[in-house]
Amino acid sequence: MSTTNVLSSVHQKSHQKDRKGMTMRVAIIGSRKYENRRRIQEFIHKLRERWGDELEIVSGGQKDGADGYAKKYALEFDLNYSEFPPSHYPYNQHCVLESFNYGKPYAVWHYHSRNKNLIEYSDVVVAFIPKGITSKGTNSALKEAKKNEKKYVIIN
Repeated sequence: MSTTNVLSSVHQKSHQKDRKGMTMRVAIIGSRKYENRRRIQEFIHKLRERWGDELEIVSGGQKDGADGYAKKYALEFDLNYSEFPPSHYPYNQHCVLESFNYGKPYAVWHYHSRNKNLIEYSDVVVAFIPKGITSKGTNSALKEAKKNEKKYVIIN
């Protein structure tokens, strides 16, 4: 699917309520093995052209792959950026949740809780997953999107 088609799909799949003056929260998630940084950069640039200051990029706070590139380019383009790292990660200035939610001992369920919070916060979800890769965490987030009736697009 071309970037233009994906953007149209995201636009159509966004809530059809009157969004004038409201921020469009686009979750950019995906595999830690996603390496096509240029595709994510171009995608975020196109989102910026369409929504300008009304755009907020949201990610899960992973430093590698899709999440890391989402953060990098959102900040480079001076966009609103928020993240939902798992609770065993340290708090940072981009965290939506308050600081007491972070710095906990490791537990695998922190990833599922993070995905739930991220999806509930976002308007639409864009998942970057390389062909042939199974991304359990991303699939968990997409299941949460379906459960919450959030629209999503998968990009290879």
